[in-house]
Amino acid sequence: MISLFFVLATSLPPTQIARVSDDAKAIDRVVEVSHGHDVPTDILRRLVNEDLDLLRGRHADDTYDFASYERLEASRITNSFSVEPTGEDKLTRTESKGDFVYRVVLDMPNRRMVVTRNRPVFVDRLEVESIPMASSTKTTKTIDVKAWLQPGASKVIDLDAIDRHATVRLFARTDSKNGYGNIDVVLIQARVFDNPDSPYADAVSSLKAIQKALDHGDNASMRSMAQRIVADLQPAQASRPSVATVDVTAPPIAAPADLQSELVAIEDLLTGSETERRQGVDRLHQLIRRLRSR
Repeated sequence: MISLFFVLATSLPPTQIARVSDDAKAIDRVVEVSHGHDVPTDILRRLVNEDLDLLRGRHADDTYDFASYERLEASRITNSFSVEPTGEDKLTRTESKGDFVYRVVLDMPNRRMVVTRNRPVFVDRLEVESIPMASSTKTTKTIDVKAWLQPGASKVIDLDAIDRHATVRLFARTDSKNGYGNIDVVLIQARVFDNPDSPYADAVSSLKAIQKALDHGDNASMRSMAQRIVADLQPAQASRPSVATVDVTAPPIAAPADLQSELVAIEDLLTGSETERRQGVDRLHQLIRRLRSR
């Protein structure tokens, strides 16, 4: 016997787990009665997105208990500005705002209008006012650029951290002889990354598979993943204490014959149709998770 002392991660209320399970049953039934026709994809997609937020433990400030943000692009906010020709002592000030921004890209269009060539813009500096993840106190940082940007060029500026909210102010000017110039300020927003040790990792993975199946009209995969969610969440619907010390006997690794049988089934799926291949990949991921947990 192996004694393991551990602190259980904060779990979601049983009512929320039951809601996700009931939604999965509803998705399975709706797709079944649709017979491949008139599947309400917009409604199902909203349902899946809401359930993902539940299983990730989303808070009002868009942070999560079982997910975090990584420095990979999820989306971008683009604002176009006209920079007026002024002297060196007077700069045009612009402002862009976004949540979970980790990078700023300054893009110079080749054209101001349909046929008019854009003019170079001198970028003096950026001021980034942000609210960190772990605090509600605003911080302000000045990033000096001090460079002329030519039409067609761009400049990438990485921020020190991914903050909950960022306000980016650009200070720039153009040469008074050339007239005004245009510049695009692009805020790159971070991607949500699901924690692999989340107690709901398998159900989250299945929900994301349903999202992909909705995009491709793969009804068989939608039903398969929905049924898997119900099975995955069955044990989690019972109430659990937030902190516990437990004496656990480590479960044995699956017998070689059982493991071989599962691998043969996965191999058969991987050599089948596109739907069967996706199911095979998903079963392989589930098998790897079970082996790792043991």
